[in-house]
Amino acid sequence: MTNPPPVPKSALQGGKRRRSRAKALALVLLLLAPVAVGAAAVYVLLERDHSRSVPVASGGPAGSSALVSQTPKTPVPPAPPAVRLDGVDAFRLHFRPQPRAALLVNVGTGDVLWRHKALQRLPIASLTKIMTAILVVEKTKADEPVRIGPSALKYQGSGVGVLPRGRKVPVERLMHGLLLVSGNDAGIALAGHVSGNERRFVRLMNRRARRLGLHCTHFTSAYGLQRGNRSCAADLAVLTRLAMREPRIRKIVRKRRSNLRFPVKGGRLSLYTTNPLIRSGFPGAIGLKTGYTRPAGRCLVAVARRNGRTLAAILLNSPDPGKQAAKMLKTGFGRSR
Repeated sequence: MTNPPPVPKSALQGGKRRRSRAKALALVLLLLAPVAVGAAAVYVLLERDHSRSVPVASGGPAGSSALVSQTPKTPVPPAPPAVRLDGVDAFRLHFRPQPRAALLVNVGTGDVLWRHKALQRLPIASLTKIMTAILVVEKTKADEPVRIGPSALKYQGSGVGVLPRGRKVPVERLMHGLLLVSGNDAGIALAGHVSGNERRFVRLMNRRARRLGLHCTHFTSAYGLQRGNRSCAADLAVLTRLAMREPRIRKIVRKRRSNLRFPVKGGRLSLYTTNPLIRSGFPGAIGLKTGYTRPAGRCLVAVARRNGRTLAAILLNSPDPGKQAAKMLKTGFGRSR
């Protein structure tokens, strides 16, 4: 047998070197694996932080920057004041005769304590002015002068009645006329001041209703005399919660009487509330609005506060809204919920 030719020494040494290098590389990779995992984790955290913030100019010298949150600097408006209709009523109430619709709500929490046809869409008469007041306080200052134009003097129904044509009246004094005596003339004047004319203001009202998710609600005027102003007790509860957040509204609607400086003969004007609970001295009554037309019947949003709780009784087409609201509120305050 012929022996195979000897393998050159250099070839054996090269094979050993390659095997040694492979082993060394494997060892290095094994040692570096934890480092690689840690680096990947750090990268993920850095990427996560980067997604939360972006570098922007700080306002200092050119080229300088600061890491700031993407959260806008302007304050985020509070969430719409929802009303919870998914719970069970805290008690039962019986009225003879019944209102067309009614609801008792905790103004602070939005919890509904009792309801009767809360989603039935009905005419709301001057309860319309709750939305008017909300928009006015959001878009004006109390001392802004409002010029009384001819459209405000062509009103129908209830009114302040002595608005001086061509004169200027501060917003807040017209707000007293809007909310205490339910002045349609004051509503027209304020709508024109905010939006240029009442038609544009009504469009603003309806846009706001859609943004709030008020599916029952539609407005055709800023003061509510027309039949087309419609809503339901549940939507009115949302508007009530929103209105009672506004200090300028709260300050007015709790008054029984207001004596105002006004550009009329004598220089002063006395206005008395139409709210039956405030007029009768119901304990804790602090607002909010009455309404009446023949199609809508007698309507009332009555708000009262006792022992740190604020409740609102909402009645649409009630035979006696003052008496029925008082019964609703007394029962609600008698419960711990």
